Amino acid sequence: MRKLFICLITLFSYFYGIGQQEVIVQKYLYAGNIPLSKPILSDSVNANGKAFEESNLLKSKIAHDKLLSEATIMQADTSGELIFEASRDIYSLHLFSFYLNADRFTKGNLTISGSGMFEVYVDKEMKKDTQKADTMTSVKIDLKLEPRRYQVVVKYLALPERQKALTIKSVFKTEDEKSVITATADPSKRYTVMDMLNGKHIRSALISPNGKYALISYNERTEKRTETYKQLIETETGKIILQEKGYLNSASWTPTSSTLYFTRTGLNERELVTLDPESLQEQVLADNLPDGNFSFTPDEKTLIFSIKEEGPKEIKSMIRIVDPSDRQSGWRNRYTLARYSLETGLLEQLTYGYRNTSLNDISPDSRHLLFSISDYEYTSRPFSTKSLYLLDLQTLKIDTLLTNAPHVNYCAFSSDGKQLLVNGAPDAFDGVGLNIGVEKIANAYDGQLFLFDIEKKEVNPLTKEFNPAIKTAFWNKNDKKIYILAEDGDRQKIYLLSPENLKTVSVDVPEDMIKSISVAQQASALVCYGQSGSNADRLYYVNAKNLKSKCLYDLSAERLKDIVLGEMYDWTFVSADETEITGRYYLPPDFDASKKYPLLVYYYGGTNPTSRNLEFSYSMHLFAAQGYVVYTLTPSGSTGFGQEFSARHVNAWGKRTADEIISGTKQFCKEHDFIDVFKIGCFGASYGGFMTQYLQTQTDIFAAAISHAGISALSSYWGEGYWGIGYCSIANADSYPWNNKELFVEQSPLFNADKINTPLLLLHGNADTNVPVGESVQMYNALRILGKPVELIQVEGENHGIVDYHKKITWTHTMMAWFAKWLKEEPEWWNELYPERNL
Repeated sequence: MRKLFICLITLFSYFYGIGQQEVIVQKYLYAGNIPLSKPILSDSVNANGKAFEESNLLKSKIAHDKLLSEATIMQADTSGELIFEASRDIYSLHLFSFYLNADRFTKGNLTISGSGMFEVYVDKEMKKDTQKADTMTSVKIDLKLEPRRYQVVVKYLALPERQKALTIKSVFKTEDEKSVITATADPSKRYTVMDMLNGKHIRSALISPNGKYALISYNERTEKRTETYKQLIETETGKIILQEKGYLNSASWTPTSSTLYFTRTGLNERELVTLDPESLQEQVLADNLPDGNFSFTPDEKTLIFSIKEEGPKEIKSMIRIVDPSDRQSGWRNRYTLARYSLETGLLEQLTYGYRNTSLNDISPDSRHLLFSISDYEYTSRPFSTKSLYLLDLQTLKIDTLLTNAPHVNYCAFSSDGKQLLVNGAPDAFDGVGLNIGVEKIANAYDGQLFLFDIEKKEVNPLTKEFNPAIKTAFWNKNDKKIYILAEDGDRQKIYLLSPENLKTVSVDVPEDMIKSISVAQQASALVCYGQSGSNADRLYYVNAKNLKSKCLYDLSAERLKDIVLGEMYDWTFVSADETEITGRYYLPPDFDASKKYPLLVYYYGGTNPTSRNLEFSYSMHLFAAQGYVVYTLTPSGSTGFGQEFSARHVNAWGKRTADEIISGTKQFCKEHDFIDVFKIGCFGASYGGFMTQYLQTQTDIFAAAISHAGISALSSYWGEGYWGIGYCSIANADSYPWNNKELFVEQSPLFNADKINTPLLLLHGNADTNVPVGESVQMYNALRILGKPVELIQVEGENHGIVDYHKKITWTHTMMAWFAKWLKEEPEWWNELYPERNL
């Protein structure tokens, strides 16, 4: 009886489609009656012996996006059939478009039927076509739908005198009864990695010294290619004066005359050319120019070159490593300084020797060069020191300003040339800028500013009581103020600092993350660009006299066209030691507070705050668009919150940081009852990848975890990667495997692998020179031996970050598929990407 019942159910399912979804398209975007003419038939056949056929007209190229941007909506009847009439006396093309949206990965087929010839495109790729003119025909297209929007376009050829009414019908069918598939004429879509990668992006913005013009660099990317170009604009109006993708790509501003300059290969080899932004007239300043990078002196009479000298080569089969950095390509090359007279064409070498000499700045009167030489001493932290020299270009006499100074980064002249602006770590200049006391070790990534008097050789700290961490700083020669780009908490802001009274004022630019600033030297002005948590880049001009900013170009409006983002909210909590930990969370589009959502927790945990940018590899909105609530926080140890806060990073490696992530996650769930506490995932990269692994040794609150390029063992990482010992000289200050075994063992996830129960995905570029891939390999091996759920995906040929376009998309989808498998009980996407193999 039971077998009979099963047979009846099977037959019923076969005939009536139980478990099958059928989505019938009811609305189309329509653009058409585009007339076509038959070509003049100069011969009966073409070069391949084929006669002309009407179906050839269907191959006519047409701009889908342009035409559909002004489309009208047409409604099908209740059965899904759309009947339309075309011009009866001419050939004509017609475009019909709709969107398919899937809430999860699913497979199915799209059938399109019509009474004529048509081509079907899915996301601009032609899938199938028909060749029959006078009969009802149909095409079936097998589709694998990821959870996103797909555009379907049907290009229809109408024939004269033979068709009174034309028809089209579109049906999508899938055996997946759990997925939600919709067909719509609404172009709204959720944010995807392709939306983030494709289209136009701002890459740089440089203001002219007089503040009147700016040179803006863009690139535009598609699946197949990337194009770079620059625009010359007026800063007051944003008016585009010139756009060019050749010589302008290498152009920059002369320091005083506010003309553009660039080099090119001309009749006399390498030419130096200037371009007047007002007249757009070119002038060749020099030819037969030497190779190498150069800077103008402020009087624009001399070029200061950095000349590369190729280092010695080793026998490839036997390479002696002479320095910890000798494994890096190009490390053996050395750079010296030379000056080139634009009047005589004489190239004169200024420095010579084994060590690199680096130009820091040129004095406002063009008389003095500020250059530095770095030395490496691995027996004491921070392993490198800087000696700073003042070179008189008239007498070639040297004045030594600093000798073997640790923790000094870069230096620049004041507007009068009597002082230097120095960027360095809190420990620079014997700790004169420290504000955390002697009992703690400062985080050297917490950038500080100092004022150095050239004549007196005296140093004064400028930002000792200024909590934001300095990223870059420029001394404006016009208003004598210092323009600062700084990490302020988990934001990046612009400040003006007066050296006389150490007062700082914030420049109001309405973005969370200012990416770059360029300061005019003959005007109180700057240009900058940046973005926030829920918008892409915008370009601004800032009048520093009144601190007013003006948006010159809202690129975000173009990049986010038709995209629907969920809401973002700030959320902070107080940790066990009463520290306020900042964070924020992102909701999915169409959020419903009455439902339960899986939660993703993102962190870095290293020396930087979690980014408030919309566009970066771990964009919170990218994951929220997949139906997750995403919570991110900046735990103790990050820069941007003051020296004491950032010093907590030193010799910690997970201590305190993990507790804050765990307690923050628990408190967030407690205060937000729309979270499914049994479906929480976590992820991070680099130090954040280490945090992912370490967290799983401390808690079982996570149902899935992803570590990209994560560190599993401090004992191997600290000395293996190219920058391991450099980073660890800060993060593990004065701690090594032989003098602090507790740190290197107890804080290493690998040595605690038996405590990990969470399904863990390890992602790693197999060409990673920062965190070698072995860090993931050894954790993978450990968890396999322990019988724990783990996967290891190596990204072929990629370094610490994934940059290849197609690999980046698959890498992103891999993370999403992993979370879908473990947090949504949807393994289909993962199984499609990585099917089981019995090897």
